[in-house]
Formats: sequence, structure tokens, C-alpha cells
Amino acid sequence: MLKDVQSQIDRRGISLNRVGIKNIDWPLKVYDRAKGFQNTVASISLSVSLKHDVKGTHMSRFVEVLKNIEVLNPHIILDILETVQTRLDAESSFFECTFPYFMWKKAPVSGHLSPLKIEATISGQMHPTSSDIIIGVAVPVQTLCPCSKEISSFGAHNQRANVTILVKTKRKIWFERLVEIAEQCASSPVFSLLKREDEKHVTETAYNTPKFVEDVARDIALLLEKEQGLTWYKVEVESFESIHNHEAFAWVEKEL
Repeated sequence: MLKDVQSQIDRRGISLNRVGIKNIDWPLKVYDRAKGFQNTVASISLSVSLKHDVKGTHMSRFVEVLKNIEVLNPHIILDILETVQTRLDAESSFFECTFPYFMWKKAPVSGHLSPLKIEATISGQMHPTSSDIIIGVAVPVQTLCPCSKEISSFGAHNQRANVTILVKTKRKIWFERLVEIAEQCASSPVFSLLKREDEKHVTETAYNTPKFVEDVARDIALLLEKEQGLTWYKVEVESFESIHNHEAFAWVEKEL
């Protein structure tokens, strides 16, 4: 029988907050509001707390637990967290998962369909008396500077921006709904395919809807507070400035 080195006693008296595996690529299915499901490849991190008197954890057991994933959802994540806690005799367990998620969008005038890639995320943690699941998206949008529009004789600087929304919720919320909220609060959505008539529409829409990153963050927060079931949100808007050599950002976080 092979010696179990990880289970040996450690006498240094230092507990570790998290030990585990990080950034393992894993094929799985996720729910899709329009089509039911879509296939993706997720980057997953899975870990547990480690007691002060235990030398190490058994890394292979994290991968063994992941073998049971077919369709990713909050209930599956809670099962995974409970399973690794039990198998590794840990007080707390942690799951983090990010993956590309595609939404097919119609161009605003021509109606041509094209896929928009967003970064979706689901994370969770389980402790002896509590557990949390966080769902989120990172969405590309466009911002146009209100100050530039106001002070310029013609034109205004505009650029792509990234909106990250994270939420805790008591009821199901679709990735698509979070994307809709982000796009509604930007100067304009972005698209993979635009014909000339679409480009004209998007450009003029942005010009008529100037937004600072502060505006976008606040407007998103107001819409999130109207969503039923949310208990917490975090919004970060980062604008990749076209006339500066830095980014601009705004961030708001709130318990509901």
C-alpha cells in the first residue's frame, strides 16, 4: 500500500485559507435562454480550507468531483462544494468558473445576425453555516464622453468599454438579462457584424447618448435594484480611453 503523505501531521500550526487546483479547462454545457443549452469550455478553480495540522490536500479528488458535471448550474455547484468538503474533511470549500458565452444579436437596421462573445462567471463558497453563489457577466459596450461632446465644435471621443456585473440572487437570472441591463445603460451596444446603415445607427445612437463610466455604473445599479430576488450586486465599468494612455473606471457594490 502506498504511503499517504498528504494526510501526515503538520506541526507548524498554520491553517491555509485555500488549497486546490486552479484554471483547469473543462468542457461542459450551460443554460441558454434562447436555445436551451450551449456547449463551452470553462476555466475552473476548486479549493478547500486546510486545517493547521494537516500536511496537504489530495489534488486528484478535485478533478474526480468535476467528472460529475454535465450541465453547470447553481445546484450542481452546491453539490460539488459539499462533496469536496466531505471528501477532504474541510471546513470551507470554494468554486470559481469562467467561460465564453455567445449571444446571437441582430444588427440594429439590417437585421444581420452575428455572435457576441461575453465572459460569463459562476462562483460559490460553502462554510459550516452559510453558502453563496455569485453569477456574473463581462460585457463589451461603447461609451461616448459627455465632456468631449460638450466642449468640442464637432465630434466627441468614444471607445469600447467593459461592463462587469456580479449578483447574488434568490431566484434564477439569465446571463442574457444581465447583458441586456449592461447594454441598455451604455452609450451603445457593440456588434460583431455591422453594415453601413447599422454603423450609422450605432454611431449616432452613441453620440445622442453620451455617458461617463460613472453614469453607466449608476444606471446599471438602479436597474439591478429593480430586479426581483437580488440580495447583492457589484458593478464595474472600465472604459478603454481612445485619447488617453490610461483607462477610466467606476465601481459600485451594494447589499440589498
